[in-house]
This record gives sequence, C-alpha cells and structure tokens, in this order.
Amino acid sequence: MPASKTPIRTPPMFNLAWPLLVELGLAIASSVVGTALASRISDAAGGAFAIASQVSAALFILFRIIGAGVSVVVTQNLGGGQRAAADKVACAVVGASTWLGAFTGLIAMLGANGLLHLLNTPAEVLPLAAPFLVALGPAMLFDAWNASMAGVMRAHLRTRDTLVVLIIMHVSHLLLALPLMYGWGPLPALGLPGYAIALAISRMIGLALHLLMWRVHLHITVSRDDWWRLPRQELAAVLHIGLPGAAENIAWRLAFMVSVATAAELGAKALATQAYVLQLMGGVMMFSIATGLAVEIVVGYLIGAGKLREAHRVVKRSLARGLVVCVLIAAVAAVCGRWLLGWFTQDPQILTAGATLLWITVLLEPGRTFNLVVINALRAAGDARFPVMAGAFSMLFVLAGGSWLLGVVLGWGLPGVWIAYAADEWIRGLIMWRRWQTHAWVPHARTSRKRLRPAIVVEG
Repeated sequence: MPASKTPIRTPPMFNLAWPLLVELGLAIASSVVGTALASRISDAAGGAFAIASQVSAALFILFRIIGAGVSVVVTQNLGGGQRAAADKVACAVVGASTWLGAFTGLIAMLGANGLLHLLNTPAEVLPLAAPFLVALGPAMLFDAWNASMAGVMRAHLRTRDTLVVLIIMHVSHLLLALPLMYGWGPLPALGLPGYAIALAISRMIGLALHLLMWRVHLHITVSRDDWWRLPRQELAAVLHIGLPGAAENIAWRLAFMVSVATAAELGAKALATQAYVLQLMGGVMMFSIATGLAVEIVVGYLIGAGKLREAHRVVKRSLARGLVVCVLIAAVAAVCGRWLLGWFTQDPQILTAGATLLWITVLLEPGRTFNLVVINALRAAGDARFPVMAGAFSMLFVLAGGSWLLGVVLGWGLPGVWIAYAADEWIRGLIMWRRWQTHAWVPHARTSRKRLRPAIVVEG
C-alpha cells in the first residue's frame, strides 16, 4: 500500500472499547472455565492450573518487548499518514515474535520444575503443575504470533475482526479441552496436559485466521523471510517504546510472582483461594483494561496527528469513567463473592477467605485503574521509560516485600498479600497521574511527532 499524505481521522473511543471489552471478557471467561475444569479434578489440580498459568503469564511478558511497542508505533504512523512505514513495522514484528515465542516455549518446556520450585509450589501440586507447564510450551510460539498480529489489527481499528478471531479460538479451545481432559470414546483422559494440547491447536487456528485477515483487510502478506528476519530500522522504533514497556511489565510480574510464592508458602488451600479470586478479579478489571487499550490507540493517533490537547482531554475523560465503573463492578463482585467462588469450590474455608479478598479488591481496583489507563497513555505519547523507573521502588518494596512482610512475617495471610497489592497499585497510580497532569509527557510526545514528520510543527 502506498503511503498516505493525509492523517487518518481519530477513531471514536466507544467503537474501539466495546469490542476490546468483549474480547477481554471472553479471554477471562475462558480462563475461569479452565480453572473450573481443573478444580473438578481436585483443588490440587486447580492450584496446579493456577500456578502453572502464572508462570506462563510471566514468560509471556517477554512478548511485551515488541507487543508494547508495535501498537504505539503503528498508530503513530497511521495517525501521521505514513501507511507504508506502518506496514513495514507490522512485518518486522512477525520475525521478532518467532524468536521470542520459540525462546519462551523452550524455557517453559526445559525449566518447568525449576521455575515451579522457585515459587514454593506445594508437594501435592508439583506433580500436576510440571507436566502442564511443559505442555503449555508449544502454544507460546503461536500465542506470540497471534498477540503481535492482533495488536497490528487493533492499530488499524479492526477491533471487530480481532474479536471474531478470538471467539473462534476460545470456542475451539473449549470444545477440544473437554474430551482431551476428561476422555471421550477412544480418547484417554489427559487431565491438565489435555487442556494445553487443546490450547495449542486453537492458537494454530487463530494464526491461520490472522494471516487471512491481514491479507484481506490490511492488504499485508507475510513473506517467507518475514517469519525470521529482524530488520533493524523498524524494530528500533518498536523497541524504543517496547523495551521500557516490557521492563515495567517484567518488574511487576516478578514482584507479583513473589506474592504468588508467598501464597504457596501458606499452603495448598491458600494457593487455591488465591487462584480462584484472581480469576474473578480478571472479570472485575476487564473494563479498565479495555479502556486502557482503547486510550493507547486513540492517544497514539492523536500524537501522530499532533493533537496533544485533545489527547489530554481523552485521558481525563476516560480515567474518570473508568474509576466509577471499576468501583461499581468490584463492589458487586464483593457482594456476590461467596456465590461466585462457589463456581470453583464448596470448601467453606476457601469461600470465607476468598470473600474477604474480594472486599479488599474494592479498595484495590481504583488504584489499578490509574495504572491501566495512564500508563498506556504515557506509552502512546512516547513517555515509556518513566513508568518503570518511577514504579520500580513500589513494585520491589511494597508489592514484593509487603506481600511477604504482611502475609508471612506479621501472619496476616492472604489478606496481607492483598493489602500489599492495593498499596502498590495506589502508589504507582497516583505517581503516573501526577506525571500526566503536570504535562511532563509533552516533550516526549513532541519528539515522537517530529520523528514521524520532522517538518510539521506540533500543537502545544
């Protein structure tokens, strides 16, 4: 496609947000169903599913090295009318995804036992979690490709198409998971590895659909060389945004894994409780996540077009709405806590402990909303390094250290871990908001704009 000389019209926030919200809801529902299917085997299997999934999610953070950058760089190029440059970036991230996905999958397959031991996985959980994590390894390569290609689709405002692909992936995954986990006819009951095999097959289907969508809707065809090439110029722009974004995500994930290890040290029941509540929290925060992703896309377009004042107004409006909605959703989840937890278990001790954690979530979620919305906006404006530098202290000492101090040393158990979560989210969230309100991001936005169109004088 030839480069366009006219900036693309700024996309409406609602048109972006609702497919993202449904997409996140489906992903979270799929995870909840997976946890429920595992818990039907036993609470130990439910804990194994949770802790192996946490390790997988931690490894997936490596994809943020390119994932956090590709959406911003593509949206800025499209907002500035540089379609050809956007297409080159899209093809460049395919090759980067190949290498990162293969590397991550190998870590999961070869280091499963070591990684699980680092998290203090209980003895009764480890024999179930290790083979499950090994089986998840091959799916990570396909997840890397799908995540990058979906990010490019969203940057082109094809959020409905990415939603269709996600629906097909999750439906095919669950249809395959049931017979593979529990056995059906000649198929043996494979348990948790059956879930992982179904996941890999569904991700293959997703990759085929994304390639079709790229060719039909974006007019981008991935060549044979694109699958492994690492073009320096295009990836440099992506890494400029992606490396700090990945560092922030990696730092948070490592700190969070300390809290997971703390829960594991409290025993198998505490680990299962944490697993079930985290699944419900995914549903609570999906509106804030969808808002943050939509804000990133819109702000990227506005920065590319030089409309900095409008970007500031978009972030303020979106944050205000996100705070109201997240508190309401968290409160409803807390009120219905025991009933919701009943989807996973009938253990009275787990139900009581989990309900307490959901009430703490009402305090936690507004702080998280600041982070999800404002950090994405800062990244889209080109101010990608500040969130990791400013948040490192809180993630290390408040999230990681606070989880261990309150949960184990002071003996508060899981409520102490959750209080550490809330304190960390609020500290980082307020720091990010001050950064945005004081317009410290504006010089970075001007630099990003000049990098795209050096001759244009941007709006102040």
